[in-house]
Amino acid sequence: MMLEKITILGGKDKDGIPEKIQRLDVRAGEVLAVVGPTGSGKSQLIADVEQYVEEETLTGRSVLIDDQPADKNDNKGLSRYLVAQVSQNMNFVIDMSMEEFLLMHAEVRAIKNPRQTIKDVLSITNELSGEPVSLSVNLTQLSGGQSRALMVADVALISNSPVVLIDEIENAGIDRLQALQILTGQGKIVLVVSHDPTLILLAGKRVIMKNGGMHKVLVTTPEEENISKDLIKIDKKFAHLREQLRNGNSIGAEKLKKEEFTAWPKF
Repeated sequence: MMLEKITILGGKDKDGIPEKIQRLDVRAGEVLAVVGPTGSGKSQLIADVEQYVEEETLTGRSVLIDDQPADKNDNKGLSRYLVAQVSQNMNFVIDMSMEEFLLMHAEVRAIKNPRQTIKDVLSITNELSGEPVSLSVNLTQLSGGQSRALMVADVALISNSPVVLIDEIENAGIDRLQALQILTGQGKIVLVVSHDPTLILLAGKRVIMKNGGMHKVLVTTPEEENISKDLIKIDKKFAHLREQLRNGNSIGAEKLKKEEFTAWPKF
């Protein structure tokens, strides 16, 4: 499914005042961070995108697909699978195995080599979640982190949704940096709601939300890119410490000083 961009046309903030940003384009392969204090309207913005609204919500926003409303888009099948979402609160209630679920989804999406694809999904799931699972495991037995890791892998490899919405993935119990790298590597449009400085600075640009409205758009500067590299190194140190402690190992200052932590690949 090909999609060049989505466009968010501004509406009004909580006081009924027109948003300062009246047009925001996000193109294929771009990452837009949605930032702001709690209650500033971040979740509502991605909800508007998820519904590809046409002024029917309280915000009065509209979302265009390649400069057209969804119901008038030339690609009539586009709106059906436009958006996939990964959030911090995601668990399965359906009673079937991972293999059954993935094969069913692959069939719906007309994946050419479903067996190999679900093996790749499993591999990514286990990389992100830490505690390995097998395809025979029932979906209801997965932990919260494993469920979200599975959904990231599923969205990346099986879903053909061109737009991915990520809601506070830093609290999802998975390797959030690797998850973002995997999703952005598929050429999708990615909107990520986050309070995490590392994730925010890894995005190419960020929209600042204030009082329910889009207040400002900032492009990540070269200086911020350098800062993000330092943050990633620190993050890798914390991740290393976490895994050492999770696995029952002892840690010491001298060992930590000698460890080499390379920067995460640039997105």
